Amino acid sequence: MTGRRLLLIALLLCCRTAFAQDPPARNGDLERREWKVGSVDREALLRVPGNAKTQALPVVFAFHGHSGTMNQAARSFQYHRHWPEAIVVYMQGLKTPGRLTDPEGKQFGWQNDKGDQEDRDLKFFDAVLTSLKQDYKVDEDRIYSTGHSNGGSFTYILWANRGDVFAAVAPSASVPPKDARTKLKPKPVLHVAGENDKLVKYEWQQLAISVLLKLNRCQADGEKWEPNTVRYTSPDGFPVVTFITDGGHQFPPAAAPTIVKFFKDHRRTTGKRD
Repeated sequence: MTGRRLLLIALLLCCRTAFAQDPPARNGDLERREWKVGSVDREALLRVPGNAKTQALPVVFAFHGHSGTMNQAARSFQYHRHWPEAIVVYMQGLKTPGRLTDPEGKQFGWQNDKGDQEDRDLKFFDAVLTSLKQDYKVDEDRIYSTGHSNGGSFTYILWANRGDVFAAVAPSASVPPKDARTKLKPKPVLHVAGENDKLVKYEWQQLAISVLLKLNRCQADGEKWEPNTVRYTSPDGFPVVTFITDGGHQFPPAAAPTIVKFFKDHRRTTGKRD
């Protein structure tokens, strides 16, 4: 066997090894977990720090958009990389009829309002949070929810129906469903939107932001905070931050570290802090 052929074989073996090791490195020690919710098997990807059984840690729940998956959400959001000290949960939806697309429900998504789909996703959230508290030390004053599109809408549903759980929320490319809109109570919120969003139209999201500003009694004039963001202060300690780009419906990767920074700034409180 010639030296050139031996070199080629060695290179091929190295490539195979590199490709075989690549997914775990990208995933950042994410673990797939399952829960039985009623008669339905549910799943999520978790990143749990090594000290989760000895130290109370923050928890971030992240929800993919309609037609997304937990794996896609982990790649897109990367919250486990931006906040490695937190327990991060990328939840997996079930096939769900969409309000704007996929009326037959062939793609994965989340319930569209309280009572929809027999509240299967609210029950899923409850089951996961309960199990996390059983298995690890959870800092109950630092629990957060974020999601994109249909996942952002579900974050609004969680805020409306499980609001006492969360320190802050960060919906993206979404608006609160009608029922949820009437139940929201003041809470720190960061909303991500694209000015050229053709699906969840930017003007719809502007109206939603105006509702949030009124809800949290924010000042009319905001101030620049991080890149692409404006922060509106609240006398009650419930600021509204907007992260606006000139993009479309896609999630802007730059939003993820800003959302983490926003979450780190807020613990669960009754207000009067800003």
